Amino acid sequence: MKQVYAVPKALQPRATHYCPGCTHGIAHKLVAEAIDELGVRDRTVGVAPVGCAVFAYDYFDCDFQQASHGRAPAVATGIRRALPDAVVFAYQGDGDLASIGAAEIVHAAMRGERITVIFINNAIYGMTGGQMAPTTLVGQKTTTSPAGRKLEHAGSPIRIAEMLSTIPGAAYVARVALSSPAHVARAKRAIRKAFDTQLAGAGFSLVECLSTCPTNWGMAPIEAMTWLEENMIPYYPLGEFRTPEGGASNG
Repeated sequence: MKQVYAVPKALQPRATHYCPGCTHGIAHKLVAEAIDELGVRDRTVGVAPVGCAVFAYDYFDCDFQQASHGRAPAVATGIRRALPDAVVFAYQGDGDLASIGAAEIVHAAMRGERITVIFINNAIYGMTGGQMAPTTLVGQKTTTSPAGRKLEHAGSPIRIAEMLSTIPGAAYVARVALSSPAHVARAKRAIRKAFDTQLAGAGFSLVECLSTCPTNWGMAPIEAMTWLEENMIPYYPLGEFRTPEGGASNG
């Protein structure tokens, strides 16, 4: 019988610690599938963040390094320069990357570091209790914005993909969603392209993945998927914002 699906070899057979409905697991699977398809597991090094994905090293079957809060791009840079034949990816959430790690991600892109960053945007601080993040939408309620984020107080939610796409060293920047089978299929293609960009030596690559946090959003998993599509995608449009070919496409 022909096998049509299997667990990626780049994933460990472990029970997850993520909450029901969280889409970190989907993102992990897509990254692992890209590693398998490229045949680079033996020379791949991942960098785990501080946040919900802090235990990413327990799930991937490849070398891993833990980084301090926000410093994953800097750690990934050091690994890539010390091991020029390695395939290096950093996995970060929005609090980790867009807040305390904003300087690191901008300068890694500016230098054109040949690393791949998987950026999980769930519009909230997940692990620490559901506080407002740089990506929290205007009007969205969190534990530190119980009346909803106010534009006049906290400013606009940061659009990381659009910002990084303006940087010359960024070769590939895309935003995808993890909320439906069709979106997941497109996310897989983008993540694969980000790794291809690194392997081609073209420069820095990042894929922003719109994700859910049912626990801190106070929603059931299916409700959270709907909320993402109805609220996050209109503000964070999907598409490729920068490609090695110099093109961009949204939608």
